[in-house]
Amino acid sequence: MSWLDEIKYDNAGLVPVIAQDEQTGRVMMFAYANREAVALTAEKGTAHYWTRSRQKLWHKGEESGHFQHVSAVQLDCDGDVLIYKIRQEGGIACHTGRESCFFRTLIDGQWQVTEDVLKDPSAIYGHSH
Repeated sequence: MSWLDEIKYDNAGLVPVIAQDEQTGRVMMFAYANREAVALTAEKGTAHYWTRSRQKLWHKGEESGHFQHVSAVQLDCDGDVLIYKIRQEGGIACHTGRESCFFRTLIDGQWQVTEDVLKDPSAIYGHSH
């Protein structure tokens, strides 16, 4: 049995993946991966995911240049969630131009933006994203 067979994928063939900074432990983003994406991540050493909105394999950084270099892939106790321990190239994981996708904090019953944009998304992608 392959190590890939030990992962419990959902009915759509996907597994949740948490991308965590290998140095700070900060959660940079959350996405899904299918079997092929997980295999490519392990083989190439850079993060691959499955984008549900575009319904395709996604090599993180392919458009932005903000690749995620993966130092470890970890499987949780139930076998149904992965963590990619990453080094975020360019220091920006979010398509909004922020370090992390988790930049809104619940304050007094409202979501407040608590992180600045590090780089305008149009400068990253060449269009509004």
